[in-house]
This record gives sequence, structure tokens and C-alpha cells, in this order.
Amino acid sequence: MDLFAQQEEDNLRRSMPLAARLRPRNLNEFVGQTHFMGEGQLLRRLIDARRLSSLLFFGPPGTGKTTLAHLLAIETGGRLRTLSAVTSGVKELREILTQARNEVAAGSPRPLLFVDEMHRFNKSQQDALLPDVEDGIVTLVGATTCNPFFAINGALLSRSQVFQFQPLHSDDILQVVERALHDRERGLGHIATECDPDALRYLASECEGDARRALNVLEVAVLSSKQQPVVISRQLLQESMQQKTLQYDGTGDEHYDISSALIKSIRGSDPDAALYWLARMLESGEDVRFICRRLVILASEDIGNADPGALSLAVAAAQACEMIGLPECQLTLSQAVIYLACAEKSNAATTAIALARREVTEGKLIPVPTHLKDSHYSGAKRLGHGVGYQYSHDEPDGVAEQDYLGVDRTFYSPSSRGWEGQISVRLEAIRQRLRQAKPSPSSTPDATMEPRR
Repeated sequence: MDLFAQQEEDNLRRSMPLAARLRPRNLNEFVGQTHFMGEGQLLRRLIDARRLSSLLFFGPPGTGKTTLAHLLAIETGGRLRTLSAVTSGVKELREILTQARNEVAAGSPRPLLFVDEMHRFNKSQQDALLPDVEDGIVTLVGATTCNPFFAINGALLSRSQVFQFQPLHSDDILQVVERALHDRERGLGHIATECDPDALRYLASECEGDARRALNVLEVAVLSSKQQPVVISRQLLQESMQQKTLQYDGTGDEHYDISSALIKSIRGSDPDAALYWLARMLESGEDVRFICRRLVILASEDIGNADPGALSLAVAAAQACEMIGLPECQLTLSQAVIYLACAEKSNAATTAIALARREVTEGKLIPVPTHLKDSHYSGAKRLGHGVGYQYSHDEPDGVAEQDYLGVDRTFYSPSSRGWEGQISVRLEAIRQRLRQAKPSPSSTPDATMEPRR
């Protein structure tokens, strides 16, 4: 390398942001993800044995997916070829795969093909990878922030090992930050600084597991300060930190994960957790109508007749939200979520309809008893339809002792919680009277049906 080329490389390196300059040069500098990169863990064993198959890296930004892909190429001695699924199409992909096949045919080691944001590739683009991945022409390393089981073709998934990256622990981020402050060649070590340890711990915790964000904040804080030496305080870091943009894709797994957390928190009777997940959805721009639909469903699915008013409140909340919109309807949603979380819970109605539908779909069709058949037409009585039917309102308590199904089946088993507890007592008394009009068990061998738990 001549003098000018070296100077150009140094200039380019100095222009890079701190996070890029400080990217680990070997596995010893890589921090975090010890659940698969720690000593004796799966990916570390594969690297040590030089037995890498195609890999899918899945996790939030700033957790080391791109960095680890570069390190894998260094460790295995393979040439790294990089594609961004945001800017590349099938044409670029096929060109790289053709070059890789030619290199392997000439005796070179198979290259690592790193595809960033791989979930952005459509089905045909992902399919274009299959032949060369299957033939071992390239070692595919795909990175995605979306759940690969939603975003990646099943054929590619079956040929790849999935490693989920977790947000970095604050101790890991603190280690990265301190390295940046002391590294004179690639970091900020050439700038005189005075650090408040509490401020650095604050930075490590506020960046929510994102090392790139921590380094960006640190670089802004140091380079924008006019003090000499630079005093890295909590206030300086706060001023240098932009509000984090919430990661939320209205059609991706984050959408389903957070809505699932909302529903499970309400089901679990935790209004505080439910309000937090509601706030996440609102701040991320979730469709209010989607939230309302989920609350209406939950009112029947998880509360039911333990608190019959829950469904009315959920429907009223949905109507109110449609009428007034955001931001005011957040108050309506808050009220509804708190009420539903604190309400008595029962899934008896959910279980009951599932049992009844299973009976039907399994082909156990029960003919309508003759006395219940429609009798409002000429000739019905000649067929016996409606004959013997007892009008319930003619009975003193409104309950006529007659058979309404023809066989003995129990689908609805009310819980003892809330208003459903009162239903349970009344229903048991009614069922005892109705059983007197049902056929005896000896005439219906499969007369009982236990509800699923």
C-alpha cells in the first residue's frame, strides 16, 4: 500500500462514526450474546470446529448481528460478500451467487454471504438463494429485526440455524463505552475527558440494550462539548440523547407481541402492565380500531358472564373511540382496560361454544326433537311438529320440564366467580328439573360429554 492509499484509508476511517470505528476486530472483543457465543455454547462450538451452516440472526438493532457476521468471515477465512435487502434486487443477488460459484469451482473457500435486513426480500428473492445455499456454494448469514418464522420462507428456515440476539446487558454496554473512551486509535482516547461513573451507568441503562445508540450518544456528547477536558456528566448525556423511536411494525411480530402482552396482562388482572402495553401501542401509532376489537373479543373470551357488563363497556368504548378519535379516546381506552383487567374472569362461554362446535364438526349431529320443530305452517301438526311443546311462560317460575336437545350433553360449565357464580346455582337447579324430561342414560350410551379444561 503506497503512502497516498494509506492516507486515504486513514481519512476514511476518521470520517466513520464511532460505532463503526469501534467495531470488534476479533471474537475476543465481541460482547454479549453469551447464550450462544459463550464458551461451550452452540455457535461458538460451530466456529471453533469450522462447521458453519447457513445462519439467521434475529434481534433488535445494535445487538451485534452485523458485527458478528464480519467476525465469522475473519474467523473462518472465507471472503465476505454483503448485500442489503433494502437496496438490492434479484439481479445483484444472482451476480454475487454466480461469482461465488465460480470461485468455489476454482478451488477457493466458499464465501459468506451476509444479507442485511433479510426480511425485506420478497418470496422470489428468497427463493433465488435456495439452490446455492443447498449446494453449499455460499454460507448464508441473514440478519433481520423481524421474527424469521414470520418473515423468512420455510425452505430457507429449514436449511438454516436461527440465533436470537437479545438486548445487551447494561454491563456489556458499559464495557463498550469504556473501551471507546480509552481507545486512542479508534475511539475517543485522544480527547481529554473526565467521567462520572454514575453518568456512564445511566447511559448504559437508558440505551435499552443498543450498543450503537450508546456510542452515538457518547460521541455527540464529547464532540459537542466546549469544555477542556470534557466533563461527561449525566446532564451532558441527557442533552445529547434523542428520544428513541419506538420499534413497531403494524404488520410484523412486534405488533403481535405487544398486543399479545396487552391481552395477557388484562386476562391476568394486572391493570398496570395492561396500561403500559396500551401506551406502547398508542405511542407507536397502532390503529385504535384494532385495539378496540381486541378488547371486545376479550370481554367475551376471558370475562364472559362473570361480569356481563364488561362486554357492554367494551362495545361502548369502541363506539366512543370511533366517535371522538385520538388523542381524547386514550382516556376511554384507559378506562376500559382498567375495568376489564379488574373484572372477574371466566372463559366458560369460550369453552362452551368450542365444545358445541366440536360436537358438530365431528359429525355428532342431533336431530331436532319433534316437539321443538316449527309448527307455524299448515300441515305441521299432521306431521307431529310442535305437538307436546310446553310454553315456558305458562309455568310459575318460567321453566318447563321438557327435553330441548334429545340427548344428555353439557357444554356450559359456569365458574364460581362474579355474577357467573349466581348463574351456576340457578342453572344447577334448572338442569335437575330438565333432566327429568331427558332420555335415560341406558338409551343413550354416549350421553355425557366432559368439557375440556
